[in-house]
Amino acid sequence: MDLDVFFAGTAGSVPTARRGLPALLVRRGGDRILFDCGEGTQRQLVRSVGLPDLDDVFLTHFHVDHWLGLPGMLKTFDLRDRDKPLAIHGPPGLDQVMQLLRPVYGRTKYPLEINELQPGDEVRRDGYTVAAFPVEHRVSAFGYALFEDERPGRFDAELAEKLGVQPGPDFGRLQRGEAVGDVTPERVVGPPRGGRKVVVSGDTAPCDALRVAAHEADLLVHEATFAEEETDRAAQTAHATATQAATIARDAQVRMLALTHLSTRYGGGEVRDEARAVFENTVVPRDFDTIELPFPERGEPTLIRWES
Repeated sequence: MDLDVFFAGTAGSVPTARRGLPALLVRRGGDRILFDCGEGTQRQLVRSVGLPDLDDVFLTHFHVDHWLGLPGMLKTFDLRDRDKPLAIHGPPGLDQVMQLLRPVYGRTKYPLEINELQPGDEVRRDGYTVAAFPVEHRVSAFGYALFEDERPGRFDAELAEKLGVQPGPDFGRLQRGEAVGDVTPERVVGPPRGGRKVVVSGDTAPCDALRVAAHEADLLVHEATFAEEETDRAAQTAHATATQAATIARDAQVRMLALTHLSTRYGGGEVRDEARAVFENTVVPRDFDTIELPFPERGEPTLIRWES
């Protein structure tokens, strides 16, 4: 099943001509999951991959640069006669925020679920789970880990034939865990294989909870608001430097690190180079770039640059 991450907005608290406010679209099969929804997110999506019928929206925290695009998007879905349910998830305080916004987006004709999460809560979906974990910011804030279910082990068709199993329905029986004669699945099916994992930091200072959540992730999307010479400023504002993000990626043994939430003072290359001195497989996506995430046995995560 295809899995990729589309970067709809990669700026920090202030948009630029090249970078919109934070928004990240994860596409897994037919599911569409949005993490944060900064001002202008629906316009960013319309300009690029189109505004999808989202299944879920996960907000990391309630600083306005991470959610101000949500009311307009909810209204647009209503004007498009959406009837598919939509779930909005976020940290404690989400209920109050959505009540305040209700006069702005009005009553929706489609079912709208507001799901206020607690640290450690999980949202279960078909074939994967999204787990919330606390990060260190100036307000209550979450990061999120999306991880797939385990997959069956690799089926050794050549060995099965050598053991006398004929290709066809009997192969399927073995893969479903059924024995064929004296051939048991354990003889021809390898151990279960892990699914893929994507971890989104949100806004955060370096913290152990994020390091643990990101362990062996296929992709860690981490904020890098500052370069290393601004370490004191990063600490004062509860943000991270590129070096700090790369250190977490290295310690967590992730496959790829993507740096986002860049301050207007940086073009991208300087924070990328700083991070690569600690963790080589670091990228700095631009708006509308995509990272494709194949299963590990099929290749490495790949950054695909947007071609306008």
